[in-house]
Amino acid sequence: MQKPNVSKSPKWLPAALPTILKTTTSTVGIYQGQLVLPHSLQNQISSLQSQVGILLEQLHVANPESKALTKFADQLLHIAISLDKFVEALSGLYGSTTSSNEISNVDEDFSEPEDSEIEEGSTHRFNSGELHNYTALKPNGLTGKRNFLGVEAISPSVALACANMAPNVDRFMSYKIYETCPDDWDIAQKLIADGCDPLPRRRCFSKTPPRYSKPLPINASLWSQPSDTNILWSHYKCKDYTCLVSNETMGKRGFFKCSNCFDLSKRGWEIPMNESISAEFTIDEVLRLKSGEMRIGLDFSPSTSTFAALMRERNVTIASATLNLGAPFNEVIALRGLLPLYLSTGSRLPFFDNTLDIIHSTLFLDGWIGVGLLQFVLFDWDRVLRPKELLWVDRFFCKRDGLEIYLNEFSRLGYKKLLWRVVPKTDKLEDELYFSAVLEKPLRS
Repeated sequence: MQKPNVSKSPKWLPAALPTILKTTTSTVGIYQGQLVLPHSLQNQISSLQSQVGILLEQLHVANPESKALTKFADQLLHIAISLDKFVEALSGLYGSTTSSNEISNVDEDFSEPEDSEIEEGSTHRFNSGELHNYTALKPNGLTGKRNFLGVEAISPSVALACANMAPNVDRFMSYKIYETCPDDWDIAQKLIADGCDPLPRRRCFSKTPPRYSKPLPINASLWSQPSDTNILWSHYKCKDYTCLVSNETMGKRGFFKCSNCFDLSKRGWEIPMNESISAEFTIDEVLRLKSGEMRIGLDFSPSTSTFAALMRERNVTIASATLNLGAPFNEVIALRGLLPLYLSTGSRLPFFDNTLDIIHSTLFLDGWIGVGLLQFVLFDWDRVLRPKELLWVDRFFCKRDGLEIYLNEFSRLGYKKLLWRVVPKTDKLEDELYFSAVLEKPLRS
């Protein structure tokens, strides 16, 4: 008697998974003569993998010394890896409609939701198949073996806020694998600014300027206007560099935070020394406070890194953190031969504790920022600063009646005041003040 042609479930399948398989066979589709795995099941398995990953993290944080918790966490990890294998097995059993050169999400709606569709506090479901591929647990090449980090699998992450902007995240993740990425950095930056940072990674090639040319040598590039051909201008109001610096385009250039950002000269640092009218300190004045100690640091400002260029001339390496606020800030920083960090206000700084000699910020911290966010920013700056080194707050401005609130937050850090200045802000008629300070981080045992 011939045996029925029935595939047995592999030994690694959890006991409940054959039941899941059985209940889904009635809902699979047909594509080119093959049964197709329901996308909803892939979503559910990916969601379960993510939840297992979160639980693993919570277990390690709760009590990393507990052998019982460690054993349980390892068991959860094996379950997650089994789920990953289960998806692969089902894909092989039912077939797949997505090849390596096809768009990873098929017949899906990436339009913005109407306000009426969004309920307060709701979380939208991601549709992008490529997004699920990214977030799924990634086991090591040798299954069951720990890598040099001491883990058997890597769990890629996206920010919590991404879940509340699923349509735009799905839109960002709709592309053709191994082909040129869409020209959509503006969508990515909107997501970053709204808190979806870090974004999911993508498996496509970034677009490059079609007439790209070699940048200038380092000694020439610091103070020279970069070539227009090395910038993609498609999403900027200005379409060439002359537009960014011309007086005739003032107010029409797409950026406003600093009117002379793209004027690559030292004029912005020609500081009047009359303390009664200037809220600024000179670079040399600050460096003298720690003579010979300044080597590496961070400038967190909407700028094209003139501060970093001046510091480089003084043998100090500065990374410049900024977004592209209506103009090619990051591109120009890099073309000057300096280091751009593409970071949002809410990002944790990508530096280890007690490693930087100086943090400088101007035109970023001012009266728009709430006290709650300011505290998290200042404490992250404190985390990465070396003991006895400098926090340089350059021209923080706010309304006169709000200054005391902000000054109190700086005072609560317990830093030593090396330079301190409060002067009226005279460029507007509003009752505003400038506050500048150079503060020294204390040594904490």
